[in-house]
Amino acid sequence: MRAGIGFDVHPWKEGRKLVLGGVEIPYERGLYGHSDADVLIHAIIDAILGAFGMEDIGTLFPETDEYKGISSMELLKRVRERIPGRVVNVDAVLVLEEPVIRPYKERMRENIARVLGMDKERISIKGKRCEGLGFVGRKEGAAAMAVVLVEEV
Repeated sequence: MRAGIGFDVHPWKEGRKLVLGGVEIPYERGLYGHSDADVLIHAIIDAILGAFGMEDIGTLFPETDEYKGISSMELLKRVRERIPGRVVNVDAVLVLEEPVIRPYKERMRENIARVLGMDKERISIKGKRCEGLGFVGRKEGAAAMAVVLVEEV
């Protein structure tokens, strides 16, 4: 068994879709990035890669035309196909002032579980606010952290 930790951050941008955990969430703006900027999935990917001692997400999927606008769920699928084992559990925190993610958490868990081939009961997603502090509190961006436990084959 091995553990990994992941972290990601993206700034808000007008005219972009907001995608978190593979769920498109109605909101006035989205997160900016080379892919769909799904900050939650990016943190989970880095946690998985770290647990297996592999390169990080930016090295594995560089900012080239091949990955421009790609779904982060597709990136997660590609990571799942490369790892020498399985993900046992995921514990993640989304840090953003708004929107409230509670209505979408179950779908996020289902999406992640489906791609990773695991029971959604082994996935935890929590939403936290920064109460007006820092770049998240000023609504300049969003962040996510994830810890995973993996089992090598």
